[in-house]
Amino acid sequence: MRKKTSSGRHNTPDPKYGDPLVSEFINCVMKGGGKHRARRILYDAFSIIEERTKGDGLEVFKKAMSNARPVLEVKARRVGGATYQVPTEVRHDRSVALAIRWLINYASERKDRSFSQKLAAEFIAASNGEGNAIKKKDDTHKMAEANKAFAHFRW
Repeated sequence: MRKKTSSGRHNTPDPKYGDPLVSEFINCVMKGGGKHRARRILYDAFSIIEERTKGDGLEVFKKAMSNARPVLEVKARRVGGATYQVPTEVRHDRSVALAIRWLINYASERKDRSFSQKLAAEFIAASNGEGNAIKKKDDTHKMAEANKAFAHFRW
């Protein structure tokens, strides 16, 4: 290898829970620089989870994140004029980013009053192995499984 690879950025841990994953999620919820509002939304979601499930909100969040993380995805490769959907393994940081994106997008589509209630409902559903974010992950895996014949085009 000739070029150096970047070391990547590391998020500072969240002040309340001391968890970098929570801080990354807050950064993705944040719009227009409203970090305080994004923190309050996520913390409210954790308290709603604790009311509904009688469990720890952070544990439900972590279980939802691990359930929503994809292992495989398909990437388009052009080989001799044809485009093939080639299944590839997903790097850890990308799988976390995809899970965060899916959870936020599908939470925002839910029919609830506040965004923290929507997030809480999506976290609970994802931690139980259901919900739209899990369906998206399963669809991605099915697509990769269906195109397994083109795996030899990976390079």
